[in-house]
Amino acid sequence: MTIALTDAKSAAAASARAAPRDSSFDDAASDEALIRRIAAKDQLAMRTLFARYRIPLYRWLLRIVRDETAAEDLLSDVFLDVWRQAASFKGRASVSTWLLAIARYKALSARRARSNAELDARIAATVPDPADDPEASLQKKNRSQVLRDSLASLSPEHGEVIDLVYYHGRSVKEVADIVGIGEATVKTRMFYARRKLASLVAVA
Repeated sequence: MTIALTDAKSAAAASARAAPRDSSFDDAASDEALIRRIAAKDQLAMRTLFARYRIPLYRWLLRIVRDETAAEDLLSDVFLDVWRQAASFKGRASVSTWLLAIARYKALSARRARSNAELDARIAATVPDPADDPEASLQKKNRSQVLRDSLASLSPEHGEVIDLVYYHGRSVKEVADIVGIGEATVKTRMFYARRKLASLVAVA
């Protein structure tokens, strides 16, 4: 896509915002026709699709991530994916459903990443630092105890994964080898364990 932007991540959305639209083209083109044109790298079709779905997709993203800046960034990601993957659209669902599915996947991934980062920060806050004064050390010990109490309330399957990852520094592959399960199962258990652990720590 030939656009004078250095940030490829938002190129598709920026292109859609940048140029005037041909209303006769808008009125005549179905969503499916636009996708076919986008697959052929038609920038006008990209702008038209963006104008048609920008607001509903932004609202959908915002509902999930609850952050305006993140929603705007994800909107650019969605349309960049459309630009790159239009040729893969098979028409098994409507274009609007396809767009919402892309947006949902990206929003949930972003939300999980943010939750994991927040939880990682909580866990890091329980690690003793030799530079801490006695009061800070006591606070960390208290937080660590809360975390360990919460960890003990997890199921054995979930607890062992969290323990191996956070307290033994094992990778997903190493955990899979240790526990004797697939890497995908490790990731699934980590997801549910983190969600449960975060809720327990929050109310402690």
